[in-house]
Amino acid sequence: MNANFEALAHDALVLPAEQRVALAYRLLESVEPVTESNTETAWDTEIAERIARFNSGKTKPVNAIDVFARLCQIAPRR
Repeated sequence: MNANFEALAHDALVLPAEQRVALAYRLLESVEPVTESNTETAWDTEIAERIARFNSGKTKPVNAIDVFARLCQIAPRR
């Protein structure tokens, strides 16, 4: 890495934790691919429908222990 990068990294690492997290978020946000608004809209719709089904009782919750037990039956540990 070049000297500018190392100096920047050093300066960032001495920031308080809260500011390092904010900086990391900004950096990640700058390289994440831009999602299409249609995709976000579709996910928002799907989430709203799942919540409505759960709230109406059409969908029942499953305990995490049961989920992991089923997964172990399908794909046993090696």
